[in-house]
Amino acid sequence: MNKLKFTKDKGSDFYKELNERIEQYFSTKNIQKTGNKIMVFKIIMYFSLDILFYALMITSISTIAFYSFYLLMGLSILLTAFNISHDAAHGVAVKSKFWNKLLFSLSFNLQGNNAYVWGKNHNESHHLYTNIEGSDIDVLNNPVLRMTSTQPLKTFHKYQYLYAPILSLLYSINWFFVREFLMLFRKSSRTIKVDMPFVEIIKLILFKLLYIGYMIILPVYLLPFGIYNVLLAFILNHFMVSIVFTSVLGVSHLSDYVEHPTPDKEGKLPISWPTLQMSTSVDYNAKSTFLNWTLGGFNAHAMHHILPNISHVHYLNLLPIFIETAQKHGINYMNMSYGQALRSYYRFLYKMGRQQSIIPLTYESKAS
Repeated sequence: MNKLKFTKDKGSDFYKELNERIEQYFSTKNIQKTGNKIMVFKIIMYFSLDILFYALMITSISTIAFYSFYLLMGLSILLTAFNISHDAAHGVAVKSKFWNKLLFSLSFNLQGNNAYVWGKNHNESHHLYTNIEGSDIDVLNNPVLRMTSTQPLKTFHKYQYLYAPILSLLYSINWFFVREFLMLFRKSSRTIKVDMPFVEIIKLILFKLLYIGYMIILPVYLLPFGIYNVLLAFILNHFMVSIVFTSVLGVSHLSDYVEHPTPDKEGKLPISWPTLQMSTSVDYNAKSTFLNWTLGGFNAHAMHHILPNISHVHYLNLLPIFIETAQKHGINYMNMSYGQALRSYYRFLYKMGRQQSIIPLTYESKAS
């Protein structure tokens, strides 16, 4: 990836004081930054639900029950990824490094995806160079959806805000069947080529075969519903996962409020890393206990990007400190309703499909 340099600004002072106040909070409370009893409960609950729904699916006696439990299992596995896998990828689900690595690898690989590549690039690319094309692996260079001003503007892009929901259905299937296999040939649909160690290539293939085995082959063999019903359930599951996944994460960085900074020829950005995070991430309903519990804190995305070394179970308690410190240093914190974030997402797609570049809207921070 393109390695960049940052420039000190008011975001640097904000970040310094925020960390001091965060450290004081945990020290005063005498608690760890990693997951607590709530996280232990979540780990047990979500993995139990994964196993339960699979057991009910594989022993279904009716077609309706089969489809219902298949989709419930898929949803449960996705929520496991939101709540457990993601924190574990950052080493904060639990205190033990060994258990974090095991939880992340187990939960991610058993979905048929490669934990090593995702974890490495998520932490070292997306979190470091958020929304910067050529350095953030999660910024697409896709001719079908135009998301950065450096991508060529084509006639059909003017309709991308209309066909984007249809394309979003294919996100999970593309990830499983296309995106990671391209990496095997040192190619990628992304702006960054990914080199995989040989052992990870073997693991990628084996876990995908295992996934197909227990998600398709085993149900076909054990159940009387036929291969067509099993394949349809498999596809519907991926459609559901794709819709939920893109709906949760898409609005966080694709918005007509966020920046897509461009470095100069020397690879230097005119802003600091904390300012980059605050200007490229949108939170929605950050104070919601329900969304924090369900989405694993993904709705508080700006705070996660600034404080990736803290488990999401602490976000609600840290949010007042986060907001107060940002206001003190004149840092614009973007926290809106999900409806606002979703409308901003589609406005972004609409504008990017019709204009060579766009000027981000100014978000007025709320005092509350």
